[in-house]
Amino acid sequence: MKVLITGTTQGIGKAIAELFLEKNHTVIGIDRQETGIIHKNYTHYTCDIRDHDNLPNIDGINILVNNAGTQNEDDININLKALIHVTEKYGIQNKIKSVLNIGSASAHTGSEFPEYCASKGGVLAYTKNVAIRIAQFGATCNSLDPGGVLTELNECVINDPELWEQIMNETPLKKWATPEEIAQWAYFLTVTNTFCTGQNILVDGGESINYKFIWKE
Repeated sequence: MKVLITGTTQGIGKAIAELFLEKNHTVIGIDRQETGIIHKNYTHYTCDIRDHDNLPNIDGINILVNNAGTQNEDDININLKALIHVTEKYGIQNKIKSVLNIGSASAHTGSEFPEYCASKGGVLAYTKNVAIRIAQFGATCNSLDPGGVLTELNECVINDPELWEQIMNETPLKKWATPEEIAQWAYFLTVTNTFCTGQNILVDGGESINYKFIWKE
């Protein structure tokens, strides 16, 4: 299948891209940074998804994964408004099989930075809107909403023993997910799944049960 993924240069997005490539899909990545992925079936476009006028023209996308996002950096414009524009450009068409939005556990709990929570909460609502609209094509749209993930962006708390102990005390499974684990969820929801749609799938090790957010000052 022809798969478009935003935010593919690191973390969850890179892991998703690599898994789709491993499964012999054609993958197109969009990121504002240059890629480190070298593969015959991978094409990379270096651009900012906020720059609507300069997004590449790509036809016939079968799977769209909206992964690009930020934290405390123009969150609503990047995490929500740009995601909407990308989806309207590439996802609302008759070749689409699945749209997956990477949300956040914080959209369910509100226990993080205000604009970040608001942006990801908007993603949850927009997911349902898209699911209704692409059902006519037999396609699904869901959001995958991780809790803690072991990525470079989270190293400031992962590498702080005191904060990490507090976080683990709030996480019933006593661990965070790897990007590869989240990629497996993404693959299931977009390739294997054909019936679950309009849902916000929370994958957080049980952290949201406690509703307490811990971060570095």
